[in-house]
Amino acid sequence: MSSRKGRKDAARVVREQIAREKRRTRTIITSIAAAVVLVIAGLIGWAVYSSQKSKSYTAPPNANHEGTGIVLGQGPVTVDLYEDYLCPVCKQFQDTSGPTITQLINENKIRVVYHPVAFLDRFSSTQYSTRSAAASGCAANGARFKEFTDALFAKQPPENSAGLSDAELIDIGASVGANRDDFSSCLKDGTYKSWVRHVTDDASRSGVVGTPTVKVNGKELTDRSPEGIKAAVAAAGK
Repeated sequence: MSSRKGRKDAARVVREQIAREKRRTRTIITSIAAAVVLVIAGLIGWAVYSSQKSKSYTAPPNANHEGTGIVLGQGPVTVDLYEDYLCPVCKQFQDTSGPTITQLINENKIRVVYHPVAFLDRFSSTQYSTRSAAASGCAANGARFKEFTDALFAKQPPENSAGLSDAELIDIGASVGANRDDFSSCLKDGTYKSWVRHVTDDASRSGVVGTPTVKVNGKELTDRSPEGIKAAVAAAGK
């Protein structure tokens, strides 16, 4: 009798263990399924966000097809120039190599795509990098992008400052020939701020980690001197 009872108890213990294993398996499967659903939902949400983010911008006139820069010149060699208007090294580059870039444009040797990025907003109390880059879009709207860029670097404020005010940016725009009222409205409306985000995001995705970055036919230059630029353009044009 006791032997039969012992077998029943053993069988009951086995059944309880099997039931517990089934419950644990169901719990694990349910948890995995929930995690998968969350991951998929997150990926879908990110895809939707990225799609909306990449499309919700207005590019200025003379922007390239991708909307990531302003094009000047029609030469056979493409030079991509990534600059931040608050970057001191960019100002040095403009002072030393800017005239060479202009010369090569005028000689119809290069097509320059200027990418005004906003990497240095953290070094300004007013997001000057974004504001000034957006203002360059307003200048492009008045066909004065290059003149405005040169003037901005000539009047570059120091890092860790408020930067130039909107009123000062408007004055600079008017001084290089942009219509004051149109430029003012464009700047105050923030017309090209979303474009600046698009340009900056694209630069980061393209592997640009600092400014200035100069690429000749897609190849980044290590020698950004006038001689280095001319040599790279000549080699690319062969």
